Amino acid sequence: MKIAILGTRGIPNHYSGFEQFAEFFSVFLVEKGHDVYVYNSHNHLYQEKTFNGVNIIHQYDPEYKLGTFGQFIYDFNCIIDSRKRDFDIILQLGYTSNSIWHFLLPKNAIIITNMDGLEWKRTKYSKPVQQFLKFAEKLAVKSSDFLISDSLGIQTYINSKYNVSSTYIAYGAKIFKTPNEEILKEYNVQKHNYNMIMARFEPENNIETILDGIVLAGNETTTLVLGNHKTKYGDYLKNKFKSFNSIRFIGAEFDINKLNNLRYFSNFYFHGHSVGGTNPSLLEAMASNAFIIAHDNHFNKAILKENGYYFSNPSDVKNILDTIKKNDNLQLVQNNFDAIENEFNWDKINGEYLQLFEECNSKPKAGI
Repeated sequence: MKIAILGTRGIPNHYSGFEQFAEFFSVFLVEKGHDVYVYNSHNHLYQEKTFNGVNIIHQYDPEYKLGTFGQFIYDFNCIIDSRKRDFDIILQLGYTSNSIWHFLLPKNAIIITNMDGLEWKRTKYSKPVQQFLKFAEKLAVKSSDFLISDSLGIQTYINSKYNVSSTYIAYGAKIFKTPNEEILKEYNVQKHNYNMIMARFEPENNIETILDGIVLAGNETTTLVLGNHKTKYGDYLKNKFKSFNSIRFIGAEFDINKLNNLRYFSNFYFHGHSVGGTNPSLLEAMASNAFIIAHDNHFNKAILKENGYYFSNPSDVKNILDTIKKNDNLQLVQNNFDAIENEFNWDKINGEYLQLFEECNSKPKAGI
């Protein structure tokens, strides 16, 4: 099959979950003998025309000039280019800035869309933007031939909201088996003697809630906060917690080996995400033997089940810090690790995507 992947900033990953998936899945498809193309932003750090056998198509992306609006132009450019490539399948990762161009998608290609999370719930968006995202979601549902949900919660939502079916395929993670304590020196921490938060600096990721709980507990264990803090919300958090020396804002880190080691040697790993499907960083934490304290919502509980502790407010965080010890919960850590090996490993996930592609490609193109 000739397959295109749209909707990311490109590969190799220098940004986030969809980019990581696009990297792993595209290389997997090439290894299985398929002709694969991934669209990259023109200013992506990787400027070669191929990556491990995957064809890279760079398209102009003015996001660096125009902000979010630039994403719409980038997606437009990618879709226009796809019209001349004669793809069998186009996989769209997300819908927020591409579904408005659905009428431009090539008619002969099978359109498969991963519906991502409930983007319109993100508090960073104004009410008008949230309404637009609901509209974009509806367009994506109606214009795709097949839908993928990466969490059971998203699958249930799509079915109840639009009365259409979607295929549940979770996200994946790679098992981490090579810890290297030397990496901790770069961050001036010692194994099992620091806590960790990793998330985009957005309100719905509950970084502030976690840090409020840490302060409320009077906990002086070093807390590493990873993520791009050079934002308006990042400035707010840094200013709010500037007098607490144990809270250290590290910045974004995309070196997976460093991240895995930080997670592996951490005491508590706080996962505050509250909007979306199967969050990649949660699975990666599970794969790194982290002891996970997660925000109490059905997305996180669908993955962790009873193998983590949950919080909803700063008092919950305080109580966990005051009463829970990692050494008493090592079985939970092992259970999560086993879940990655048995349920959320990349070979299984990639295989399920490929199986869906093969089934879709063998059916008449009829839409939903």
